[in-house]
Amino acid sequence: MKTVSSISSKNHPVIHVPFRRWLVILGILMILLFVMICICTAIGPVGISPWIAIKVITRKLLNIPWSVDWQAMDDTILLEIRFPRILLAALVGFALASSGVIYQTLLRNPLADPFIIGVSSGAAVGAIVAMALHISQSIWGFMGVPLFAFLGGLLTIILILSLAQTRGRIHAHTLLLAGVIVNAFFSAVIMFIASVIDASRIQSYMLWMIGHLDVTDSKLLAVVGIYVLIGWVILLLYSRHLNVMSFGEETAQQLGINVERTKKIVFIASSLIAGAVVSISGIIGFIGLMIPHIMRSWVGSDHRILLPASALGGAIFMVVTDTIARTILAPTEIPVGVITALCGAPFFIYLLRSRRWRSF
Repeated sequence: MKTVSSISSKNHPVIHVPFRRWLVILGILMILLFVMICICTAIGPVGISPWIAIKVITRKLLNIPWSVDWQAMDDTILLEIRFPRILLAALVGFALASSGVIYQTLLRNPLADPFIIGVSSGAAVGAIVAMALHISQSIWGFMGVPLFAFLGGLLTIILILSLAQTRGRIHAHTLLLAGVIVNAFFSAVIMFIASVIDASRIQSYMLWMIGHLDVTDSKLLAVVGIYVLIGWVILLLYSRHLNVMSFGEETAQQLGINVERTKKIVFIASSLIAGAVVSISGIIGFIGLMIPHIMRSWVGSDHRILLPASALGGAIFMVVTDTIARTILAPTEIPVGVITALCGAPFFIYLLRSRRWRSF
């Protein structure tokens, strides 16, 4: 059986990933994601057959010449209202789960995710500043709040890297501590702004803070998707380097890996894709914590399969949780961040009480 090339050292076992198993796992996840997108698109106040949803979506995306046996209103509901939101949910889950994989590996800490590192809080500060200053109009073709949120996340990345770098080297523990400190500081800033913000804007502010998925600009969704794709491809290209670094930085250097350069690149790339999706979805926690752990227990620790498996798993999870959030108490909609927190908090407690995280 063909296998993906492996890495070994004197003190660590060889990582073997059968190539056929790699294809089977990713094939299953991609099929499951497509099926869940079609099913969840069909679910809503106006019930539509999943088979109709499949035909409408594939007719639009793949130009399959299905005979039109559905109403024109179904086209509008599926393609203009539900499908863009489902795509946003999948994109958010894809990005946050991928970032979680990188943070947990880079920091050698299973409790690391975009929120703990501070990227989400930095993006939140940018968004809240835009709301407080009533900057809602388009700037350079982009909505003000998402643009400020993305800039906030970008500045947070620069700040964390500058705090964590000592004599040209980035230490994992210092990076984690810098992220925690920055997160705490930005949380205080957010609370201060909340205390002085106009009372009429509190509701929109709170919805953004606990996470929501509402596509108001398809152009913005496309731009964020491009950011995420570029950043994710960079991470995938460095997956072999991450495998080597998991054996220790000294081992990686002996094998020719530029450790400091790799850490900077993967940290910036993973933070940018997290900041990009947070800029339009608000703060949605625990995706980057839960999904990498679940996928690691299934596919192993080889990043060449762990990264894409986690990305697809995160997309599936977000599509399902967003569907639950918008339908379980219909017509009232629950912020999706509430659902992910209800799932993530027990999982976090499980990690704290288990022994596995101590030897991560």
